[in-house]
Amino acid sequence: MKAIVKTRSEQGLELIDVPTPTVGPNQVLIKVSRTGICGTDVHIQKWDGWARKTVKTPRVIGHEFSGHIVELGELVTGLEVGQFVSGEGHYVCGRCRACLAGRREVCGNTLGIGYHVDGAMSEYFVMPAGNVWVHPGELDHDVAAIFDPLGNAVHTALQFPCLAEDVLVSGAGPIGIMAALVAQFQGARNVVLTDVSDQRLDLAHRVGISQTVNVGREALRDVYGRLGLVEGFDVGLEMSGAPAALTTMIDHMVHGGRIALLGTPVANVEIDLAKVIFNMLTLQGVTGRRIFETWYQASALVESGLDVSGVITHRFHYSEFEEAFEVAGDGKSGKVIMNWED
Repeated sequence: MKAIVKTRSEQGLELIDVPTPTVGPNQVLIKVSRTGICGTDVHIQKWDGWARKTVKTPRVIGHEFSGHIVELGELVTGLEVGQFVSGEGHYVCGRCRACLAGRREVCGNTLGIGYHVDGAMSEYFVMPAGNVWVHPGELDHDVAAIFDPLGNAVHTALQFPCLAEDVLVSGAGPIGIMAALVAQFQGARNVVLTDVSDQRLDLAHRVGISQTVNVGREALRDVYGRLGLVEGFDVGLEMSGAPAALTTMIDHMVHGGRIALLGTPVANVEIDLAKVIFNMLTLQGVTGRRIFETWYQASALVESGLDVSGVITHRFHYSEFEEAFEVAGDGKSGKVIMNWED
């Protein structure tokens, strides 16, 4: 079968033939329909410092996918051949304190598909049955392929109630835009999305986020008047990982404000802890998705009318993977999808 593989410890990826994986007793074989390109995949393609420390070659990459089950392991129950699925990309140990307490998302022994173990950018993919998420009905295949990053957005945006609150979202990448959409869908009074990229902010406008600020040109406080803000924002969702975005967010929170942080900085960030303490701010780190509660929430939101399809801006056949990665890595696109069906 064809797969996109990091074959060597250097920049680049290759589309090569690899053996079709065999199904273990507790696994399922999935015929992949679509895969999404994540920032993690771009890091691996560029072979940056994180990738060099994390990935052992050769490695099939990719963790955002949708497809159909085509084979069940002999011990698998509760799943059927033909079901349309995606999957939780974190493999947990099942025996640590967090796992035994039912908090698998904070397992300290997590392995990630596509970088610790072989991933889903291939014609067929084997996954433990316990990691499979069955979509209700034939959801759009492209949207189903981005349930992993949608889950990141849902997990972050549901950390704190947004109903009737003023919400500041920093970082208009695809996950940031989806987090803003989730906050808006919850009934926030105002949702303001910030970035320094006009292309990303234009995409946010197109999918329904009306209040955006290019903080490279406009001071955030300048929007207070038109939004009826006096003291600042009640809830912050930091999705960019940019140090300046976090410090700006802290400066614009009401006393007692709450901030959820998903964006990952590439270096240490200095913050004014005195301001956090005396303004009684809450900073909540977020990673991945709650297994599987976030998947239920994301599915319910989509079924209830949350439309994230507009976040997908580019579609390619997997044979065009080099162009697809070039687009995904330019910092201007939304989600990039690859089709694995002939």
